[in-house]
Amino acid sequence: MTLLPAPPVGGHALPLAGALPLAGDLALHGDRTALVTAEGTLSYRELSERVAETARRLGPRRRLVLLPGANTVGALVVHLAALAAGHPVLLVPGDHPEAVAALTSAYDPDVVIHPEPGDEWRIEERRATSAHTLHPDLALLLSTSGSTGSPKLVRLSYENLQANAESIATYLDIRDTDRAATTLPMHYCYGLSVIHSHLLRGAGLVLTGLSVADTCFWDLFRSAGGTALAGVPYTFDLLDRVGFADMELPRLRYVTQAGGRLAPERVAHYAALGRRRGWDLFVMYGQTEATARMAYLPPSLAAEHPTAIGVPVPGGSFRLEPVEEASGGVGELVYTGPNVMLGYARTPDDLALGRTADALRTGDLARRTEDGLYEIVGRRSRFLKILGLRVDPQQIEALLARHGLDVLCSGDDEHITLAVVRTPGWDERRIRRRVAEAFGLPARAIRVHLLSELPRLATGKPDYRAVRALSRPSDPSEKPPLADDGDQGDLRALYARILDRPDVTPDSTFVSLGGDSLSYVEMSLHLERRLGMLPPHWHTTPLRELERRATAPRTRGRWRRSVETSVLLRAVAIVCIVGSHVRLFDIRGGAHLLLAVAGFNFARFLLSSPDRRERTRRSARSIARIAVPTMAWTAFALLISDDYDLSNVLLLHNALWPEVMGTGIHLWFVEALVYILLTMTALLAVPAVHRLDRRFPYGLPMVLAGLGMLTRYELVGLPDRAQITDAVTVFWLFALGWAAARSRTVPHRLLVTAAALTAVPGFFPDEPRRELFVMLGFCLLVWFPTLPSVHRVNQVAGLLAGSSLAIYLTHWQVFPLVDDVSEPLALAVSLLFGIGYATGVDRLVRRVSALREGAARQAPRLLLKVRRSADVS
Repeated sequence: MTLLPAPPVGGHALPLAGALPLAGDLALHGDRTALVTAEGTLSYRELSERVAETARRLGPRRRLVLLPGANTVGALVVHLAALAAGHPVLLVPGDHPEAVAALTSAYDPDVVIHPEPGDEWRIEERRATSAHTLHPDLALLLSTSGSTGSPKLVRLSYENLQANAESIATYLDIRDTDRAATTLPMHYCYGLSVIHSHLLRGAGLVLTGLSVADTCFWDLFRSAGGTALAGVPYTFDLLDRVGFADMELPRLRYVTQAGGRLAPERVAHYAALGRRRGWDLFVMYGQTEATARMAYLPPSLAAEHPTAIGVPVPGGSFRLEPVEEASGGVGELVYTGPNVMLGYARTPDDLALGRTADALRTGDLARRTEDGLYEIVGRRSRFLKILGLRVDPQQIEALLARHGLDVLCSGDDEHITLAVVRTPGWDERRIRRRVAEAFGLPARAIRVHLLSELPRLATGKPDYRAVRALSRPSDPSEKPPLADDGDQGDLRALYARILDRPDVTPDSTFVSLGGDSLSYVEMSLHLERRLGMLPPHWHTTPLRELERRATAPRTRGRWRRSVETSVLLRAVAIVCIVGSHVRLFDIRGGAHLLLAVAGFNFARFLLSSPDRRERTRRSARSIARIAVPTMAWTAFALLISDDYDLSNVLLLHNALWPEVMGTGIHLWFVEALVYILLTMTALLAVPAVHRLDRRFPYGLPMVLAGLGMLTRYELVGLPDRAQITDAVTVFWLFALGWAAARSRTVPHRLLVTAAALTAVPGFFPDEPRRELFVMLGFCLLVWFPTLPSVHRVNQVAGLLAGSSLAIYLTHWQVFPLVDDVSEPLALAVSLLFGIGYATGVDRLVRRVSALREGAARQAPRLLLKVRRSADVS
């Protein structure tokens, strides 16, 4: 087979020193759409005007500009303005405050850009004239992959940026009708190249910081008419989880992959998927030192040659240099082209340097096939020498991958460290033995760490530094594990303790570890105490980011804390329920409001996983955490009183006698919630319904709420049902809470609010105060995720909310014992007893879990002893 030569670089001539044409020529594209965001669109003319205005603010004298990168209009405007006006940009991760501080200290920039709320950016001019000698060709400074915050930077020129954008636009055939999503961070060279190459051709950018795992990303992508997606290998793992193969994306034209090796079978799979769905897969290869990309695999060859990186990009070339440790035509891959960096910078003095690198020694071992394609076969710099034996970690990863294991391998001269995703049938000992046998290594030199997911950088690339850190001995100076009061220690220990998960990693989130509404309150209390103020969406924020916030300076002030609205509503509702039952006051509607909150939390926690089986497991665990304590307490109450019968113990009273309004109806709320959760879990376990939920996350609960309205308005005949205490007739409240959690836009919130404000009136005949209470609470839930608060209020609210189920269960038997003495005392005793019951149940569950884990660890040893005894006999 013969490959055609790479097409020549076309378009603009290479730029003069001191400005970047693609940033200065934006106005040439007129009124074409340049940016599409969740807030609206921006034309090239409007973008050009904003860039020009910002360039004027930066001034005519060249200065070093430090910009925290973010996928926002403000950050992009500043970036383009600096490049258009000739100011070198030090682009740093906007989500990494430590990197910003470290590079500010190391390079002393003349201008620092500070992000402000609402996509506003404040320009801090530290001096009018640069303190540095800036080479005329210097345009951009970037950290290399995995060196975030390191003073070692890559120096890129205007020629590098323009040439690489031209090259990419040529082989991708980017058109002015294309719209590419910013699926990768702007400060990452791959993500930045997507921006540059599309702006060069007058194409549109779907500018967003959302992950492809977020339903809102796909809503925006479809509405914007997205045609292009870019991803690193981890992005494709996320695409698998969200059902990308079944998505309807009629305008998608091509998908690009770089940032690490994608397994050949995955390449073949996505190439075949693209052929079926009408889009092309471009597998690419690059490094920051080459501005972004050095090779691409033509889509027509991806299925036949999934192991190849392809051919050099237009304008570039490869050569293979022999290396001592390789043979058979394998050599170190060396790249030359106009996109090769000027060189590295390690101190501010290096900013004055011109070109110090004419070719890029990639450090990758490669070979050229008979078809003229290049293949990477190893990494020269990643070789480890263990006890005199030379080992390639990539070969270890490939070996274990063939056995179905997701693994990252790193190490030092003493040990090999393996981070492996937990897989049924594989334990540390089996993995260690397999590697030791295959590579002739002593088992003691191999350390295996089983994790729930592999550590990754913000770009999605493997975090080998974190892998190496797994085997480091703990520092004696570190703080002890987290105490029960949550004041000290490591957040990972806190997550492990509360969620009973030993597999917590820096990239874990509360949701990914299976957290639910019952553990949410306890966790939020501890985090609020540690962080000072809980960040929005903390339950989906990686621990790495929360730990970073924990070390940041805290701002003081009476209202600097906040309380989750759902937590506060649970606390207020349970107090109102018990207070009304003891006749201290009459504020009813708490149980019905709790149903809406339950639906809200159902969507946030139990439906957070894109995996259908994992959803089902989480829901089953949550149902058990409600049903088992209820049945245990009801059985106890049956022994000491005549309040309940066996139907209550089995949670069947409402199903058997919904029209009977005696003491047996006391637990209607718990029974209704369990019935609803069981039904929804079974429904969403159906693959077709699961796909509907992934595709229409807001539409599905709204449709279900509409179906629930049929029984609410008695349009469907259900004889002998208690109108306000039966699961069938109160389901609409749960469904509206579910829809409220999935509301991402103002129209969504308006619609779900209107539905609630329409359905609640008349549901409680002649009880306007009850209806008002439910409507007010629902509106707060929809429109105000958090409310200003103080620490003491948060503590009390969290304690009550976390114990709300136990308080509801037990107060029926507790308050009659003391309400003749004092109604306020009856309320206080009921709340305190419920809190105590919740605490006891929690400790019992953890104790049983610990015993179960201990038994599981002992089982293999006992089995071995039995086998040995059998052998002896």
